[in-house]
Amino acid sequence: MTAWIIVLLLAAGLSPLIWLRPSRRQGEQMNTRLAARKMGLTMHLARQDWPHWLPLQPPSPCAQYVRPRRPGRADDWSYWQVAAGEWRNQWQEPCTDAALLEQLSGLPADVYKVEANRQMVALCWGERGDSAALERIAAVLRALA
Repeated sequence: MTAWIIVLLLAAGLSPLIWLRPSRRQGEQMNTRLAARKMGLTMHLARQDWPHWLPLQPPSPCAQYVRPRRPGRADDWSYWQVAAGEWRNQWQEPCTDAALLEQLSGLPADVYKVEANRQMVALCWGERGDSAALERIAAVLRALA
């Protein structure tokens, strides 16, 4: 009887430690982020103000993958993915740049936003894909930088 009481007390004392263990999803996110770092991408959680016209509101904060741009690139743009492969700017106009649209069409469906300015090109991603999705994202960011 005493042995059972000791076992129950130990189980009750150690049970909160299970909550400290990351879930499977969190472990996959950590592995994805480490792989992105090895590919030369920077990732941080960024609070986003999403347009009201998006069909589904993406999470905020969202994982934002960033790559610095090469000198001499001065174009500024932002596009949101409203449906798989359909990219719109802030005025809800479709992307008309054929070269840019070709790059964006290869992105996973859970990429919410791609933007560029003189310093960086950034992409907001839901991180639901595998390593192949990360490689596509890295290739697009590399091409747009």
